[in-house]
Amino acid sequence: MTALDGLVARRTTTAQQVADGLSERILAGAFRPGERLRESAIATELGIARNTVREAVRLLEHGGLVRFEVNRGAVIISPTPETVEDLYTARERLETAALAMPITGDQLAVVEEAYASLGTATASHERADIVAADLAFHAAIVASLGSSRIDAFYAGLTRELRFYLMALSAYEREYENPRKVVAEHEPLMDAVREGDAERAQREVRHHIATNAERVQRILAARG
Repeated sequence: MTALDGLVARRTTTAQQVADGLSERILAGAFRPGERLRESAIATELGIARNTVREAVRLLEHGGLVRFEVNRGAVIISPTPETVEDLYTARERLETAALAMPITGDQLAVVEEAYASLGTATASHERADIVAADLAFHAAIVASLGSSRIDAFYAGLTRELRFYLMALSAYEREYENPRKVVAEHEPLMDAVREGDAERAQREVRHHIATNAERVQRILAARG
């Protein structure tokens, strides 16, 4: 007898596959913030049981991309000034903590690679790729804390933020000038390379505050 006796490895359920597919499309901007997810229509189009779709939507709710509203059912999350402020505050706390000490060795190499990937993504002019690479660069910085739990928390945070950035960036021409995106990160990357923790923290605070203000401005303009 072992602790694993009787354990059966199961394949991913249909509901999980549907949830994964919907998640990809939500993050890519196929659904608008606040849009209702019609379970019956999804079930009909995919040729699956409505109960399977309902289970998939529940998985999306746990992942933070969907919420349930009275008389409307499942709707795509929609940014508010409060949620945006909370997200960027959490980012600032985690990223400044990660930069409290110089990043060195293998972890610096990871950050350098993520920065290079950001440059590659911006050259593509593909909004989804740029947003993903931008957030991946910041995730690499947070990963220097060496905590898988913090990495998982930050991944959930950026998952929600990625959707907001994709949805809101359509209202701004930011990605028509990819060089600007890289330039915004250069002072931070320079400080990280030089091992100047105090300047790196200052730069990341400025970067996050500037982007939070931008998102809030776009959100206010949408009305």
